[in-house]
Amino acid sequence: MNSIKELYQRLTWLSLDVVFAMGGMLFFSRLLRVQLHWTIYALLGMAVWAIYTFDHLMDARVHPTGSKMDRHGFHQKHGLALWFFLVVVVLMGLYGAYVVFGIGKELFAGGILGVIILLVMLAIRGLPPRFHWLKELNTAIFYVIGIALIPFLRFSFLDWTWETGIITSGYIALAYLNLIMLSFLDAGKDQASGYGSLISVLSKDQLNQVIRILCIAIIVVFFGGIIFLPSFYKVFSSLILIMGLIHYLTFFNPKLSSTQIRYRMEATFFLPWILLVW
Repeated sequence: MNSIKELYQRLTWLSLDVVFAMGGMLFFSRLLRVQLHWTIYALLGMAVWAIYTFDHLMDARVHPTGSKMDRHGFHQKHGLALWFFLVVVVLMGLYGAYVVFGIGKELFAGGILGVIILLVMLAIRGLPPRFHWLKELNTAIFYVIGIALIPFLRFSFLDWTWETGIITSGYIALAYLNLIMLSFLDAGKDQASGYGSLISVLSKDQLNQVIRILCIAIIVVFFGGIIFLPSFYKVFSSLILIMGLIHYLTFFNPKLSSTQIRYRMEATFFLPWILLVW
């Protein structure tokens, strides 16, 4: 059991869990009724890994050496190797994107999005502490834009519906909920290291209340979606509802450790792969 736990821990430190969680692209391809080749999923996985690894490596640079925060210590210890693999993955991803997409709007849109994400990440790091709440919001929005970019580029907006907007907003809210829950769990470590996040702006009690309200809002809205939305959208509403319930029941379970809470919440983003059989 411990070996499985340690393996999953290493996967999270290497940001491989977020790569496997790219089932979110499948979620949006099904929502928008767009078919995607498997190579596009591979390129997305490389892009997501590169963004998260770059973010973690930048965090490790400002984190105190010898800190007990395992992820940061891991990136400090293996920083040189991870920077090497980051460069290799970025170059492979750029070449792969050129081969798969050619010179066109999808390649340019992906490149522009990547540059914007990089610039915004760097800009937020340079802002005063009172703006640190932007980190989780920025990450959630760009995460969903990233996984939904190609499906939306291949989608005809003549077919846009308000239901699509609600489902998309719900996925962003769910990603944001996950991130602020992680900020709560890491509160003591982040504050000790001077690492900026929402907990830098709010007290733990205030953040706990924000989390509870957002959880309840997601659960209520998407339970209503199962009842009132047209049949096609019910499956997407159900997925967001289930993922929201798992977050709520896990986070507010006093019997679980912070590590158990983290693993269970992160595992919920594998659920969209269920759509492979739908």
